[in-house]
Amino acid sequence: MGLALAEARNALATADVPIGAVVIGPDGSVLGAGRNEREALGDPTAHAEMVAIREAAARLRARRALEGRDDDGWRLEDCTLVVTLEPCAMCAGAIVLARIPRVVFGAWDEKAGAAGSVFDILRERRLNHWVEVYAGVREQECAALLRDFFAGHRA
Repeated sequence: MGLALAEARNALATADVPIGAVVIGPDGSVLGAGRNEREALGDPTAHAEMVAIREAAARLRARRALEGRDDDGWRLEDCTLVVTLEPCAMCAGAIVLARIPRVVFGAWDEKAGAAGSVFDILRERRLNHWVEVYAGVREQECAALLRDFFAGHRA
């Protein structure tokens, strides 16, 4: 979560909402890292999770190519996504489609969360993949970063 929080703080430089994410591979290495970049890129899909998932899939595909493997590199099986805020519906959908088996998040998103607060896409039994969810990791620190950001925007 420390790495995800560092990514979240980096988002402040571009006036993006401070949310950070990392994808950890089965060997414990960081496969992808991301922060919100919607403002920086003018891209509504540039959420921290999406950026980290894209980077992780590209890195995994490159690793497999170097090993001479000709299989799909986009499946992030045996990986863990760590993010500072509960994923939204778009990100939860991407997590399911990427086959990520575990998500760890910090603060709950009572307005748009899709990992148990508003929706529970990650554990929706009608989908083809289910995700273990570990919520509330360093929750106060993650929530404080967001509270401070929005308080500054309201002032």
